[in-house]
Amino acid sequence: MEEIEIIENEAETGAWVEAELGKVALGDKRLEWRTLDSAAKLAARPTMSINQACDDSADTKATYRLFANEKTTHAKLLSPHQERTQERMAGYKRCLAIQDTTFLNYSHHPSKEGMGPIGTKQQKLSGLVMHSTLVTNLDGLPLGVLSEQIWSRDESSKQLSPQERRKLAIEEKESNKWLLALREIEKRKPEQTQLISVGDSEADIFELFDCARDLETDLLIRAAQDRSVCEPEVGRLWATLEAQPIAGEQDVHVPKRKEQPARNTTVSIRYLSLSLQAPQHLRATMGPVALYGILVQEVDPPTTVDDPLCWLLLTTVPVTCFDDAVERIRWYCLRWQIEIFHKILKSGCRIEAVQLASDDRLKPLIALYSIIAWRLFWATCLMRSQPDAPATTMLAPHELQALYHFHHRRPLPVHEMPTVEQATRWIAQLGGFLNRKGDGHPGVTVLWRGWQRLADIADAFLAFLPPNTYG
Repeated sequence: MEEIEIIENEAETGAWVEAELGKVALGDKRLEWRTLDSAAKLAARPTMSINQACDDSADTKATYRLFANEKTTHAKLLSPHQERTQERMAGYKRCLAIQDTTFLNYSHHPSKEGMGPIGTKQQKLSGLVMHSTLVTNLDGLPLGVLSEQIWSRDESSKQLSPQERRKLAIEEKESNKWLLALREIEKRKPEQTQLISVGDSEADIFELFDCARDLETDLLIRAAQDRSVCEPEVGRLWATLEAQPIAGEQDVHVPKRKEQPARNTTVSIRYLSLSLQAPQHLRATMGPVALYGILVQEVDPPTTVDDPLCWLLLTTVPVTCFDDAVERIRWYCLRWQIEIFHKILKSGCRIEAVQLASDDRLKPLIALYSIIAWRLFWATCLMRSQPDAPATTMLAPHELQALYHFHHRRPLPVHEMPTVEQATRWIAQLGGFLNRKGDGHPGVTVLWRGWQRLADIADAFLAFLPPNTYG
């Protein structure tokens, strides 16, 4: 397994914020300093409001002015983090770029300017649409946010019928977000890194396959359309895959869905190299695309399961044997990483509770919180990917001392270095994790609660130490 670069002096909140945002370019040194200062304070207390995270009234006003300044934009604040993400990607031969859309609900702030409709017409919800691309390594360790689009929907677009929508060029449709993200991440990827863009069934767009072919980049998409197959035989996609012999079976983990609990199950796997015909309205400009199809079907699902697992995956990455198919399935299972990222952004950073007056002020704050959410997620996943790494990989020296002292009621011995796994479990305990013998890994919820408590404990720890003890 490839190892990530460990940069111990970035463990402290201010240090890692400097590493991610130190190159921010706003054309004003005071504004850039305020960005770093505000980001460090929001990162230390991610679930708190801006007022609670700041030091005092003057500090709070300065932070609000930061996001009201026209020089402070979403693109400018995210840009240095994107560069750092590229640097982390360069350490891997292959990475996954997981795309997904989420909705930020601001219906409870009716006076907020620049919002658009979200949800169904009956729900009457308003807010913003956000389409993110989270890059991970093949073990699921999040390396950063490589692309992020935020917009408000136009009310008039809701009035179009499905037939009228179908006639629109892809550039006029909201689904163009997938192509825009694909083009952006392809520009940003390191030359030596193969980047595979992963998407759910919403990404089953023929124009996306055609775009990937033009860019000579890779896709892994869950199929939603029963498209026409033109090679190796004429037919429909699902029937063509179902006609293939079962290549083997594999045990997989199915995450919790709605009322169905998480479970382990066995799936059968079929695969085939094929070409898909373009839809009728695109055949004048787009030819068939060569892909690999993988059909994943649950074997003997429990009688309590209403919706047995059944995926048809389409990928540009060659699938020539059963092991290749199993690997592609494992990659697709990592798609849930971006849903966890969005959960952290909403619940851990409480981005939907922010009281800023307009979308222009909100978007740069979302960029900052996206970076903070990534860092919280990275720290959570580090326990699984590098459990034996030194705790200083993720904690500053004073934070480690404060954490150890709080749990053990004595200083950390000079020659003792806890591991990432030990420190993560202690942090999780601050957030309510019981850490019993049979408990598994702590989840993101208890960890973001724990991080916030640790920030207060570490501040108090420093306050009672002689000056410059941890300079």
